Amino acid sequence: MSHSIKLAILGLGTVGTGVINLINDNLDELKRRSGQDITITEVGTRRHRNDIDPNIMQSSDLMAIAASDNVDIVIEVIGGTTLAREVIMHAIKNGKHVVTANKALLAEHGNEIFAFAEEHHVHVAYEAAVAGGIPIIKVMREALAANKVEWLAGIINGTGNFIMTEMRDKGRPFADVLSEAQALGYAEADPTFDVEGIDAAHKLALLASIAFGIPLQFDKVYCEGITGITLQDVNYAEELGYRIKHLGFAVRRDGAGDDAATGIELRVHPTLIPQDALLANVNGVKNAVLVNSHPLGQTLYCGDGAGAGATASAVMADVMDLVRVLGSKDADDTSNNGHHVPHLAFIPEQLSDTPILRAEQMTTGYYLRVHAYDSPGVLADITRILSDAGINIDAILQKPAHKVGQVPVIILTLPVVERRMNLAIEKIEKLDTITDKVVRIRLDELA
Repeated sequence: MSHSIKLAILGLGTVGTGVINLINDNLDELKRRSGQDITITEVGTRRHRNDIDPNIMQSSDLMAIAASDNVDIVIEVIGGTTLAREVIMHAIKNGKHVVTANKALLAEHGNEIFAFAEEHHVHVAYEAAVAGGIPIIKVMREALAANKVEWLAGIINGTGNFIMTEMRDKGRPFADVLSEAQALGYAEADPTFDVEGIDAAHKLALLASIAFGIPLQFDKVYCEGITGITLQDVNYAEELGYRIKHLGFAVRRDGAGDDAATGIELRVHPTLIPQDALLANVNGVKNAVLVNSHPLGQTLYCGDGAGAGATASAVMADVMDLVRVLGSKDADDTSNNGHHVPHLAFIPEQLSDTPILRAEQMTTGYYLRVHAYDSPGVLADITRILSDAGINIDAILQKPAHKVGQVPVIILTLPVVERRMNLAIEKIEKLDTITDKVVRIRLDELA
């Protein structure tokens, strides 16, 4: 039997308007796929919009909309972590299912929100919160449900990927590319969340929880931006067969090896990866997530990570799932949610307390750029310090002097616990022959 499923959209910016346009454009297709009538009944907006169907009620009272008897599903696309949290909690309290694109809110308050939703027998769906139009949340929660995830790595911020791509392909400095990204609308006037990795860290916290069955722990994600990446390092990486990408990593560690700890690494930082790696060839504003799981192995999910169309597509994918639940559920049954995949993919009481490793416990390879006086024995001193710290060298590249009497030495290392690298760099920088701070960038073979 066909039901009429009523939607409220809170926020009529780029994404909210995109959702309205998608529904208007594909309404017949949506009904054919769900078997239900889907209607937008209310929208929350600060200013009245004359281009909205007059049958849709417009109001700035978001709390009233969230509690309205004329709404089944609340779509939250207002952003932020204060008002959005209050509205979502109010909607849940009033028995509404919620769809949100708000990664910051869920990364910081998701444990509370999901528990409240479970208590009130409703869903909070969030496909659009990570990687835009790529259905990575559904893949992780459902398609890979029988797999054990060992690690994942992702380009999960399009702005950072655009900047790194332009620096590599066109030899442009960071500041120049950032200005263009802002002019094109890829970066905000204040680009801190993008270029310092905070946006990617929000998304990584969500992906890691789904991958490993752990509570959301955004505050434990190690976060490093791309503002310090220079054309010099981009070019040296290329010469050595690598590319620099701004990646998020979630890695399960079993404590094997000297000094290695057991736990999960959550880290966002610039990373050298092989030029022939799949992620190395995802360019521009595209997003991609590479998942390594057992028994499936490596799988890559790639597409548009932002924009009205991509995000609206992800929002409506969640809406369609909820429409099917509402359409098939007995109206008098309030005891369950119908077909319900747990919010974080694992049964709530089965979420584990696996420790999140501190930065100094993490294990990666390294790219080191050392500036030294062009004198005998310098390279021997550096390699001796690395060897004494138990750090194995994979490659060395000595470049022509860029200043009179000074040469850059580029060293790639095999994976090592960061604590050892910290100690080695401290000793290298104390050498009389070293002229500047050691530049280091993490390196991962993605194998």
